[in-house]
Amino acid sequence: MKHNLFALLLCSLFSCNTSIDEKKPNIIVIYADDLGYGDVSSYGVGTLETPNIDKIANNGVRFTNGYASSATCSPSRYALLTGTYPWRNKRAKILTGANLIIDTLEMTIPKMLKTKGYETGIVGKWHLGLGNTKIDYNKKISPGPNEVGFDHSFIMADTQDRVPTVYIENGYVVNLDPNDPIEVNFKNDDYGLPSGTKNPELLTMKWHHGHNKAIVNGVPRIGYMKGGEKAKWSDIDMADKFLDEAKKYIDKVKDKPFFLFYTLQQPHVPRTPHPRFVGSSGMGPRGDVIKEADWCIGELYNHLEENNLLENTIIIISSDNGPVLNDGYYDDAVEKLGDHTPAGKLRGGKYSLFEAGTRVPFITYWKGKTKPQVSDEIVTQIDFLNSFSTLVGSDINSSDGVDLSDVFFNNEGDGRDEFVLEATTRTAFRSGNWVMIPPYPGPAKNYNVDIELGNSKEYLLFNLESDLSQQNNLANSNPEKLQEMISRYQEIIGKESSKVEQLILE
Repeated sequence: MKHNLFALLLCSLFSCNTSIDEKKPNIIVIYADDLGYGDVSSYGVGTLETPNIDKIANNGVRFTNGYASSATCSPSRYALLTGTYPWRNKRAKILTGANLIIDTLEMTIPKMLKTKGYETGIVGKWHLGLGNTKIDYNKKISPGPNEVGFDHSFIMADTQDRVPTVYIENGYVVNLDPNDPIEVNFKNDDYGLPSGTKNPELLTMKWHHGHNKAIVNGVPRIGYMKGGEKAKWSDIDMADKFLDEAKKYIDKVKDKPFFLFYTLQQPHVPRTPHPRFVGSSGMGPRGDVIKEADWCIGELYNHLEENNLLENTIIIISSDNGPVLNDGYYDDAVEKLGDHTPAGKLRGGKYSLFEAGTRVPFITYWKGKTKPQVSDEIVTQIDFLNSFSTLVGSDINSSDGVDLSDVFFNNEGDGRDEFVLEATTRTAFRSGNWVMIPPYPGPAKNYNVDIELGNSKEYLLFNLESDLSQQNNLANSNPEKLQEMISRYQEIIGKESSKVEQLILE
């Protein structure tokens, strides 16, 4: 008995490895693509129903001031994984067939977690580039997710609307026939094959802008592709495929602490719901794929529960940027919207410096640990690395991130005071309830997608507490606050401030 008591004392003083491993929570980040603040029904501002997300949100922490770093996909993904503002990396832009934009020496969430014994995996959309020269899809593709910290990866290279339309597992194209090699280009070589421009009669989905090159499964894409016929994905089965791969990964690593970055393709274009979900929303394919994504999240939740993993698994649900309706295809997203408001009361959307560009659904859940709560604290995806680091007992941190582990998981503490948001290389600044958007040249609206961009010849200053929809510009009536915001903004972005000053002079 004395020996056992002594052993227990040693464990309490020096942390026995077995007890540490048992206490390490699994971490799953579920990352939707173009899901708006109003697209999740627990936020109470839209009419689309998402019962499975709501179940998690209503039993966890639902943040009303949760932000992606950027109003577009690749920069937000970069910031989430590295804890670094994307505007610090000139290559962190919307990518098409590009090389890897995360330096292999850069710290990432999966790298940090691996130092604490975690298994790490990504399933779904990647869109952070592959390789460091011209990408050859017919041999191992490297560097990629596996070289920046993921033990396992099952991904599509960019997005569903771009070639190559194939899955890549741990650097290799899945089901590739070596006698049918893949060729890809994003210029003008159509390989003599049908295209959206030349062959509209072959299309099952009509393109609106930009998506008129290679035709795969009746859908015109960005870029041209030749070969790889056996490797091409089935669009309508994509959600099921990624869900199955996520479950398989969990089954493989469930006896160890694990991190899963489950990156959904919905509701990004092309919206191709499985026939089970066609018509389920009454809002056309955009609403249907959100219903499909909600179902996938419910199925993953059930899988965790069936495997007795739920009590020790953190689930985070968010989106890489705000909503967009017509983003390149005619799919009734506008015509069948009805009373639904994807952005809620927020102004703008994807590509925009206004709130709807970066303020997104943001939910944290840890069964038995987090209490149901609606939080107005300001939080960002840039803060995941530092927060996870504290959670698992690591001293690794990023300079741009903030440790919000208490806010995320313990129902206590304060969120951020300030951060710099980004949209297509333009930046703006939020501090407390104030938002300042510097002057930028260019059109006020992207007319292809019908979204206000936040470009103006003058400074824009808004108080979100009294003007959530950003209709009342206070720059002229509150010059002291404006100057305070400008000064702090320029202090944070440093040398980048010279670009702002140049824009003002223009």
